[in-house]
Amino acid sequence: MRLAPHILAPLPFTLNVLLFVGLTTCANLASAQTADSVDHRGFIVQVGDPMPTFNLTDLDGQQYNNASLLGTTYVLQFTASWCGVCRKEMPHLEKEVWQAFRDRPFTLVGVDLDESEDKVATFAASTGVTYPMAPDPEGRVFYSIAGPKTGVTRNVVVDTTGTIVFMTRLFDSDEFNQMIQTIDRLTD
Repeated sequence: MRLAPHILAPLPFTLNVLLFVGLTTCANLASAQTADSVDHRGFIVQVGDPMPTFNLTDLDGQQYNNASLLGTTYVLQFTASWCGVCRKEMPHLEKEVWQAFRDRPFTLVGVDLDESEDKVATFAASTGVTYPMAPDPEGRVFYSIAGPKTGVTRNVVVDTTGTIVFMTRLFDSDEFNQMIQTIDRLTD
């Protein structure tokens, strides 16, 4: 942080040093708090937290937000067309999650990180998924649950009260199966 010379000049040397040390300490503490808030998997939310406020509109114009999904168990699946792990996971989400639970009080929404609506539509068609896909302009929803540059492949399971109950990172078959068991339990 730089202070203009005309501000520092009238202050005694000792006050200049104290001011500099104080400002530096505050800046370091702010950086440390930001770094500490991202867990080892890149999440900034935890199981038990309320789902951060979000608004999404899928490719068919259907809107999803905290209020509209209250009373429904749902999964927000974070993805992007350039993500190889996402492409690997999506057929499993289609078959083992969406097709298996779509007739229950449940929804699955693919949240595409920072890509245009046209690109999201092309991506959804190329993967063959039928669950709703919603662009996430500028990653607003993504960055409410994960830190920057922490990887996109994630699923966040939210219960009927709007509380996060399970989260996955990457595509680990054991974790994916635990997610399915969680959804089954919540929607049975």
